Amino acid sequence: MIKKIVGSLLFFMTISLTSQTKKMSDFKYIIVPNKFDFLKKSNQYQTSSLTKFLLQKKGFHVFLSTDSLPVDLLQNRCLALTAIVSDASGVLIVKNKIALQDCFGTLVYASKFGKSKEKEYKKAYHEAIRKAYATMTDLKFVYKPDREVDGKKEVNHPKERLIAKKEIPLITPSEAIKATPEKALISNQIQKDFVEIETLSAQVKNNGFQLVNTKPEVVFQLLQTNLKEVFILKGSNGIFYKKGIRWIAEYYENSQLIQKEYLVNF
Repeated sequence: MIKKIVGSLLFFMTISLTSQTKKMSDFKYIIVPNKFDFLKKSNQYQTSSLTKFLLQKKGFHVFLSTDSLPVDLLQNRCLALTAIVSDASGVLIVKNKIALQDCFGTLVYASKFGKSKEKEYKKAYHEAIRKAYATMTDLKFVYKPDREVDGKKEVNHPKERLIAKKEIPLITPSEAIKATPEKALISNQIQKDFVEIETLSAQVKNNGFQLVNTKPEVVFQLLQTNLKEVFILKGSNGIFYKKGIRWIAEYYENSQLIQKEYLVNF
């Protein structure tokens, strides 16, 4: 009887590990939030930059949420996992765990808790996060963008496949030369659109955010509303709202309605 129980447990453990490997092969990137929920400031104690650095050692392409993102990730957010560092610290001990979630918030992978008894916060968080990372021995970059099914290529991730059907494939410059004039024109226009759209980074402020460019300059100040993904533009008669993967600034200037599109890293 005991042998049967042990055998069943080993069987289910094998299925679980195999399932996890398959899931990890669906993801090309990892995004690390610039601020974790248990901290008050962005990248406080350099926790976000440390997490990014450690996950890069696993072979992943890792970005902070405030970094400029590659075009394929902007088009398909489901190509990335989000790395969440959680905190279960007590009075005399700091405990942190690293979890990886997909674009739907589903847990894909989690480390064990790392612990530290250091009294200084920065040293304690760094030691705990490093120890949590040390338990992620079976995690590695294994991205497989497609697979062969009955002689035909198919997108690996079922959720990604639904999104990919709506996308227009980009053509490289060399392919565009060989393509028909119509296809080359469409491809060039798509690439031009993404290059010309300015990317802003969001910084948390009281009652909202401020958006800065790469110089860096403050472009907009946003005030929160009761509507999700809709903000008031402080100091101007306008709003800032999300449309698809882009953000729209809509305001009046000299009695004329102005609309401008941006990409924003929150």
